[in-house]
Amino acid sequence: MNLNIYLGMLRQAENTLADSFRQVAEGHGAEPDVHFLCRTLAAQCDGHGELLGPVVQRYGENSSDNEPERLHAQGLATTRNGPVGLLRDLQDLYLLASFVDVTWTMVKQAGSALRDNELLAVVEKCDAETATQLRWLQTRMKQAAPQALVAAR
Repeated sequence: MNLNIYLGMLRQAENTLADSFRQVAEGHGAEPDVHFLCRTLAAQCDGHGELLGPVVQRYGENSSDNEPERLHAQGLATTRNGPVGLLRDLQDLYLLASFVDVTWTMVKQAGSALRDNELLAVVEKCDAETATQLRWLQTRMKQAAPQALVAAR
């Protein structure tokens, strides 16, 4: 069974997303909604990692060299400046959150095949919150795009 590979990848991706939300929160402190909501979403991601704990204890967690490196999400080490920088940083967060979202989908499929109700309950909660994160990011990018791409000169 290879579920342990995806559990390890998911926990790592949630940690990376949490750190990236915190990076954007600090880097764009002049945007109060971005600052405070990104901190809240980072805490959600931290919670997802905690909820995965009992599942990882049952199935294990593999982050060995056998897992293809190209499946790892890279976090944001720095943030960009200005309106276009904010837009790009939000887009990077969206890509990371999309990676987390599709990984939850794969884990859900495994949970269904295993008929593991505990795993499915964790997936249901965390996947729903990840979907909300994606919707907020998309809405915030739509809000930022006109200023960043048209109004700012």
